[in-house]
Amino acid sequence: MNDYYLLGRSGLRVSRLALGTMNFGVDGFHAPYGKTEDEAAAIFHRYLDSGGNFVDTADFYTAGQSERILGRLIAKAGVRDRLVLTSKFTNTTDPANPNASGNGRKHLIRAVEDSLRRLDTDYLDLYLLHTWDRITPAEEVVRTLDDLVRAGTIRYAGLSDVPAWYAARAQSYAEAHALSPMVTVQLPYSLVNRGVEAEFPAMAQALGLSLTAWSPIGGGLLTGKYRRSADGPRGPGRLALPGTGSPITDAEWAVIDAVESVAADLGRSVVQTAINWVATQPGVASVILGASSPEQLGTNLAALDFELPADARRRLDEASAPALARPYTMFTPEYQSSLVSPGLTIGDKPSGYSPPIVNSAH
Repeated sequence: MNDYYLLGRSGLRVSRLALGTMNFGVDGFHAPYGKTEDEAAAIFHRYLDSGGNFVDTADFYTAGQSERILGRLIAKAGVRDRLVLTSKFTNTTDPANPNASGNGRKHLIRAVEDSLRRLDTDYLDLYLLHTWDRITPAEEVVRTLDDLVRAGTIRYAGLSDVPAWYAARAQSYAEAHALSPMVTVQLPYSLVNRGVEAEFPAMAQALGLSLTAWSPIGGGLLTGKYRRSADGPRGPGRLALPGTGSPITDAEWAVIDAVESVAADLGRSVVQTAINWVATQPGVASVILGASSPEQLGTNLAALDFELPADARRRLDEASAPALARPYTMFTPEYQSSLVSPGLTIGDKPSGYSPPIVNSAH
């Protein structure tokens, strides 16, 4: 991984594949899938050794353990300046305190101070609103993030899991008032979850944001682990646990079949094929990878070592095409070229967010 993309209209250079650390630690909501500090260290160092620099965590992950473990690993490795360290806030860390959750100014400032303490660092390279709380105005969030940038507490600000209109409002407000812009929006995006395509790529490219994709393998659906059976999916993953029924729909099976077929033709794994597709979609600057072992991470990091041929991409696109409702059906190339601009050939959108910055000296 010796090439990097810029986040939004910033000068911040990040690896095209980021390391997600939601499973670093064995406490809290994510405990069933958590890793001990020694296990996390092996994954972390495998990522560093690959040349990766983009590390993602949140105050909510493993009840704060993810941040504490990361802080110790970064300090021990002496790589703080090399990393683009990202954390997020929104979820409650104190259910007894109504102001210890959400996106209001009081919680936002408290949350970043607590994250800095757990991570044992003076600043965060990137700080994200974790999810829309349906309450706090975008203006309040943007002004507070701008204050943190000006104070040096964070270097860049962004959003995660918000509606496209909210991200557009936040970015437009920042531009209109010369405040620190948002540089990225973090969203779930995969071949089995393409709902973001209706609004986000065009919004992000028009307003100078990048997209950072999480769950590129669809929560485990696109791993090649599962097979159909009368009792539901069979395989070694969580989706095939006894008593869970079949969470995989016919439409999802069709996508799985297509990815497995393309992967077999290319001599690549199902996971690598799924990650490659997401990473090369318009507007996407980086894809967040989780891993349960260094070996699994190494396999996933090889997802950009090949190109998807045009025919393979077409097969994947067709098998996974989301059902569109109006007015989005009116914005397709077919509709536009036949009714809005008859006789005009509308070219394909370019893949990827921007030309990579090559750093072969790593």
